[in-house]
Amino acid sequence: MAKVIAFSNQKGGVGKTTSCINIAAALGQQGKRVLLVDLDPQGNATSGLGVEKKSIRHTIYDVLIGSVPTNEAIFVTKFKDLHLIPSTVDLAGAEIELQTGGTPAVRALDKLDDVRDNYDYVFIDCPPSLGLLTLNGLCYADGVIIPMQCEFFALEGLSQLLITIKKVRRAYNDKLEITGLLLTMYNGRLSLTKQVVDELKKYYADKIFRTPISRSVRLSEAPGFGMPICYYDPSSKSAGEYREVAKEVAKALR
Repeated sequence: MAKVIAFSNQKGGVGKTTSCINIAAALGQQGKRVLLVDLDPQGNATSGLGVEKKSIRHTIYDVLIGSVPTNEAIFVTKFKDLHLIPSTVDLAGAEIELQTGGTPAVRALDKLDDVRDNYDYVFIDCPPSLGLLTLNGLCYADGVIIPMQCEFFALEGLSQLLITIKKVRRAYNDKLEITGLLLTMYNGRLSLTKQVVDELKKYYADKIFRTPISRSVRLSEAPGFGMPICYYDPSSKSAGEYREVAKEVAKALR
């Protein structure tokens, strides 16, 4: 059965979706079967994989409210061993419907059990908030990857997220673990970066992925072409970094 990993950080703009897409694509290139679930109403993971909204018949919204079986919402991307359950802005209304539906509001993603055996990994790209959609992701996941920038506001956001994870573990999902902290937009020449990394290492040294993700123009360009970096510019530094992180993720989830 697939390992399920939620990518979560309530602070936007930290490289969460970028990391979810690129680790998934790198694992696919390494021969692992990956299902990426776009649980963010912004649909950035969907567009970042080159899926045009007009080509989408069903989305994760349809799965959550039970209007279609999970397998009918799966989109086969053009990238090796990478499938997607897409998202559109319709998902923004799902929180209200989940609260009034028959399924417990935080357990709607259990419907993914229908297809989970078909994959090695299921990645859930959570929205940048700690609302009901993110809670669904955390309640279904085995682990959480937390992408974060090397700045002090990110440390505050991390504390809030860790409190939420503890509450979810206690109330709904006692198997939930922190798979790792992923440093993004990294610039080792900045003193602030070094200060934040040193602070993180005081408390989470065993959870920080060894490979940080550097700032990169090519990495920023790739979503505009609907491609993960390992396809858009496979020889780039960013592609190499995400390939290394993918190996770390696979090792951590054995």
